[in-house]
Amino acid sequence: MKTVRLGQTDLKVSEIGFGGIPIIPLPEKEAVSVVKSCFDLGITFFDTANMYISSEAKIGAALEAVREKVIIATKTAQRGMQAAAEHIDLSLKQLKTDWIDIYQLHNVSNADALQQVLAPKGAYEAVAKARDAGKIRFIGFSSHSIQTARQTLQTGLFQTLQFPFNFIENDPAEELFPVAREHDVGIIGMKPLGGGLLERTDLCFRFLQQYPHVVPIPGIRTVGETEEIIWLYHDRRSLSEADRKDMEGIRSVLGEKFCHRCEYCMPCEQGVQIPSVLIFQAAAKRLSREGVTAWLGKAMDSVTECVECGECEEKCPYNLPITDLLKENLALFRQYA
Repeated sequence: MKTVRLGQTDLKVSEIGFGGIPIIPLPEKEAVSVVKSCFDLGITFFDTANMYISSEAKIGAALEAVREKVIIATKTAQRGMQAAAEHIDLSLKQLKTDWIDIYQLHNVSNADALQQVLAPKGAYEAVAKARDAGKIRFIGFSSHSIQTARQTLQTGLFQTLQFPFNFIENDPAEELFPVAREHDVGIIGMKPLGGGLLERTDLCFRFLQQYPHVVPIPGIRTVGETEEIIWLYHDRRSLSEADRKDMEGIRSVLGEKFCHRCEYCMPCEQGVQIPSVLIFQAAAKRLSREGVTAWLGKAMDSVTECVECGECEEKCPYNLPITDLLKENLALFRQYA
């Protein structure tokens, strides 16, 4: 498999990475087997997060014996220094490693989050101290907001950016990634399959192959999925006119219902957890029933507080019919649960 230089880190990683969410519901033995198979097939970049329940521990168990040959990235959603420092130490323990290659501040998607992590005694301070102590090598961040991500890149404090990128969420190609490349920041493409909503794997990765500076990290839960994706990189070809028509058809179907998780709709004065509710269908495809219920149960309950004021729809840059989508997802969740 080809390798990609991950920006100013100078890390050489496989052109396809591994996203650690889908192994959460798998029994440990099965999850470890999936991760090991990914390494055996040529994947050397593994991304997870402290908040992904058992994902870190499973990846740690799978890669302990080949630690020197892989690049591991993880993240924290904590905003304060002490809590972030505790997460770093917990990640080191769960990953069974003495160092983390890339430690990311998770979901820095609005001005408040950016201000919190960079404030005195904020999470960035903990990560910087951990870097100085040799616990981590490089500092990155993830985001769902192009505007906030651009502002974060301008600080010059981060070496990697993780952002959603697929043939529906393709605005970053022109509006964000050039800024990252200008600062020589490595680009990690999360949700290459739209969080599980895009089922045409061939279209997803033929599209991504147009952007060799972006390292996609598909969530993988079976050896077969790994083999299918890697085959698409061995058997490369450009998108055909038929492919483009198929992509446009998928966009037209999903475009009016596809939450980009930018969080411009938030906060809701009634406490409705809008982005979490709108990812229900994607989560249901990737996780166990018990996992989805535990993760999204409270968010789904919050829909009952909606007064249909329409403020979220006014703030949504994608003009989504959020009120209707909240009702639709709640009804689906009640059938599912």
